[in-house]
Amino acid sequence: MAGRGKLIAVMGDEDTVTGFLLGGIGELDKHRRPNFLVVEKETSLAEIEETFRCVCGGKGGLGGRRARRGLGVSQKCQEGQGFLAREDVGMILISQALAEQIRPAVAAHARALPAVLEIPSKDHPYDPARDSVLRRARGLF
Repeated sequence: MAGRGKLIAVMGDEDTVTGFLLGGIGELDKHRRPNFLVVEKETSLAEIEETFRCVCGGKGGLGGRRARRGLGVSQKCQEGQGFLAREDVGMILISQALAEQIRPAVAAHARALPAVLEIPSKDHPYDPARDSVLRRARGLF
């Protein structure tokens, strides 16, 4: 990664992720792993959490559509790394509603990079009381 910048990864509903992709953050690494995850109704919590943090898995990409192609979580776990484990990811944007679903994984992340920022989504407005980063920052003051 010498001389290259870090990627921004995004996890959320289709509208949120599409907006960021239209803004130009979509990227595939050399292993063809995307830096985004579209979470649909049929996307499992295990898949969401692995995409976020698994050191052995979490390919990212189109969420529940992978299940329709027949790729399970254990098979997917051999395909790549989660966003926290990827060297090329410097920031993870995750919708706050999604972060609530995997709160233990989000709260356990204590490193500076990649930075994890919770963002609002179309259906769920931002609630500062539920933001783990903001709570940590308040503890410093």
